[in-house]
Amino acid sequence: MDITQGECIQVLKQLQDGSVSATITDPPYNLGAFMQGRAHNLGNMRENNFVDAGWDNAPADEWEVLMGELFTELSRVTRKGGALVVFMAAIKVETVVRLAQAAGFYYKTTGVWHKTNPMPRNMNLHYINSTESWIYFINQAKTGTFLNEGRALHDHIESGVTPASEKRHGKHPTQKPLAVMRHFIETLTNPGDTVLDPFAGSGSTLVAAAELGRIPLGIELDAAYCDLINARLQAAQPPLTETA
Repeated sequence: MDITQGECIQVLKQLQDGSVSATITDPPYNLGAFMQGRAHNLGNMRENNFVDAGWDNAPADEWEVLMGELFTELSRVTRKGGALVVFMAAIKVETVVRLAQAAGFYYKTTGVWHKTNPMPRNMNLHYINSTESWIYFINQAKTGTFLNEGRALHDHIESGVTPASEKRHGKHPTQKPLAVMRHFIETLTNPGDTVLDPFAGSGSTLVAAAELGRIPLGIELDAAYCDLINARLQAAQPPLTETA
């Protein structure tokens, strides 16, 4: 396993061509400044929420340039036929598809993660926000690894939000549950494959990859979150092995 502290695009430039099997990541949605002018009660319900934290406030045109550079590097470091899954706000999906396709990724589908127990924020103002979009691509090919074992897999994933048991080493304001990351890793990669998350955050992608016998490769800008990731990886259960 390898966790690197630094700015993701600069670190990606140091990786070898085709060295990654799949990327599963949750980048900034570029909604901080947009949400500041809207009615919300996030500050009363979640510490370090993305609206007030200051790390999601880039101008839209600047964000697009950075995302374009990100996808260019991801296409280079990902093997042909490797998967890319990007979590994203619904209003940004078209932009992400356009930028990723320009970098060489083939668009497969857009799905949703439905949270069965979302925060009831704004419940007396409008519908509760209980879904996040995810976008699935294949690098420089139209098909890739898809281990569905003959089952019909829908583009709709359901789970609870991240449980307290997964935050015992620390928490991140946009932390994803291991169950969601396991779903993609089990379906889109094989044991021994390298799974990258260039916005590692709390490390959920990497912990799920390690527990499933994949090689986790993470990049995270914040040193405190790098420490959190290492603590979670050290406590992660090793992959199951067959016994004679």
